Amino acid sequence: MTSLWTRVEPLLARVRKPARYIGCEDGAIEPRHGPGKVAWLLAYPDVYEVGLPNQGLQILYEILNERADAVAERTYAPWVDLEALMRERSIPLFSVDTHRAASDFDVIAFNLSAELVYTNVLNMIDLAGVPIHADRRRPDDPLVIVGGHAAFNPEPLADFIDVAVLGEGEEVVSEITEIVREWKASGRTEGSRDAVLRALSKVPGVYVPSMYEVEYERERTMSITPRYPDVPSLVVKRTVSDLAEWDYPRRPLAPLTEVVHDRLAVEVFRGCTRGCRFCQAGMITRPVRERPAEQVRTMITRGLERTGYNEVSLTSLSTADFSGVESVVSSIVPDPTACGAPTVSLPSLRVDAFTVGLAAQVASGRRSGLTFAPEAGTWRLRTVINKLITEADLYGAVESAYANGWSRMKLYFLTGLPTETDDDTRGIAELAAGCVAIGKKYTSRANVTVSLGGFVPKAHTPFQWFGQNGVDELRRKIGVVRSAASKGVHVKWHDPAASLAEGVASRGDRRVGRVIERVWREGGTFQEWSEFFRLDRWTNALAAEGLDVEWFTTRHRDENELLPWEHLSAGLHRDFLWQDWRAALDEHGLPDCRWTPCYDCGVCTGDGLEHVVASPIPPAGGSQGTGQDLSVGGRVPEAIPVRLGART
Repeated sequence: MTSLWTRVEPLLARVRKPARYIGCEDGAIEPRHGPGKVAWLLAYPDVYEVGLPNQGLQILYEILNERADAVAERTYAPWVDLEALMRERSIPLFSVDTHRAASDFDVIAFNLSAELVYTNVLNMIDLAGVPIHADRRRPDDPLVIVGGHAAFNPEPLADFIDVAVLGEGEEVVSEITEIVREWKASGRTEGSRDAVLRALSKVPGVYVPSMYEVEYERERTMSITPRYPDVPSLVVKRTVSDLAEWDYPRRPLAPLTEVVHDRLAVEVFRGCTRGCRFCQAGMITRPVRERPAEQVRTMITRGLERTGYNEVSLTSLSTADFSGVESVVSSIVPDPTACGAPTVSLPSLRVDAFTVGLAAQVASGRRSGLTFAPEAGTWRLRTVINKLITEADLYGAVESAYANGWSRMKLYFLTGLPTETDDDTRGIAELAAGCVAIGKKYTSRANVTVSLGGFVPKAHTPFQWFGQNGVDELRRKIGVVRSAASKGVHVKWHDPAASLAEGVASRGDRRVGRVIERVWREGGTFQEWSEFFRLDRWTNALAAEGLDVEWFTTRHRDENELLPWEHLSAGLHRDFLWQDWRAALDEHGLPDCRWTPCYDCGVCTGDGLEHVVASPIPPAGGSQGTGQDLSVGGRVPEAIPVRLGART
């Protein structure tokens, strides 16, 4: 393995942001390659400044480099300017740590945070000099692995990947390393690639697409069956039961150039019990597992010292639900007026978990803006999606915020949700106007930004059977909001065309892989970037493959349809998801299972795990969204494990 630096370095003066490609971050580990070690290249299929803050990649980077039989480096998607120069000069994809060629590694492992990066995955495999089709790879080619939230339906990438890891990677990467190490020691003989893939398919949480046969009849998936009797018929996600055992990253990376989320990030818990029906992350990361508050404080102190950052972000799906959040925040910012005192951001505040006292501590004198996510414009539609927040909840939080010095609010909404009517859509503008009116009582500068996203149903959620709105309908609904918006309300929106393409990729089957390949070959990389996205690439590719865009996107599914991901499990019972979908159509909300009996979703009982959650004061009637104080201030300060009942 030799460095490509002498070939890469002369190109950097000719590209934007050359610091993307040099590595040298504070906290970076000096890789030590050698005989008997499995070399991992951890890849993020977007530019460096987007991928560097990714905690999943940083965690695996440390865990692998701590092993005596493994070494890990990192790579990110080169921007189009450097890619053109690399292809012109036949320079392959390289690591940022030592600038070794990607093809020199044993494993190239991609983190898939979203579906529109799929074309970048193909592009990076091709830049590595590795055949993009898995069945054409030789024994000495790297194994291509994917993980992350989008890997819960990896079928559109099945032709291009060797392995998909479902769930959390802290433990499984070591098990994969041991199998690959033995394969390397055997000499990687001809035919051994299929054997090592078969061995990997037996590791819990590891899915090997080539070990399964898929049959179609007309447009439908008819069967998904293992090729061998020892290959599991159902692959179940991996879950780390105790976060306290995994206090990573211990050496967080501090880059030399500006990146998104340019601050220390500390994960406080995983999972969510809120049950929002549109939220894939909340469904696939169950159960809730809190990190001990003292460990969080230690990770913050250690991370700030190592990185030199003066801002820390406490991350989770709903950070204000963390039972120790107030004590942790208080310990971080004992004196908000002190010069150089660290500041805290809580990126996942919920309206019904919001306390102005907590936000005031977080702000440390700054009152730039706050973000809330009502998601839908009316109580009826919020009941459908199980985001059980009342207008009183929102207005109460907003008034308290304005009264304490804030002047700007951002409200996140989805449009195109199941059963949505124009009254629901206009309700978005009405909620925003109500927030502005409250703010005007406190400041003439009060304003609200409405951020609209087109809803895209995802696998392993109750809405996986829903036919999403088409481009024209989403554009019409955006127009409804814009027309209804009053003074002081600013409306921004995500491109509905991109939502349609995302829908094709998120619920597609293996045939969509041919579409992704065509989009890539037509120059369709960086599809999450508006300047590079073109819907016609996707529609033309679908037509060329004889596939119907409506079949994958706007069509409703019925209960008996075999979905492309039926052989993959996030731990949730299929009948639970179907019943929750029917409850949504009946406009029935489902209270947070922290203070109600077990709903038997399947995660805790199936895996023998425990929710480690706060012990809140339940609201009257045992439901969310009553306007009562459900803030962290009303909780018992200690988290307690709760064993949920068995399935009957």
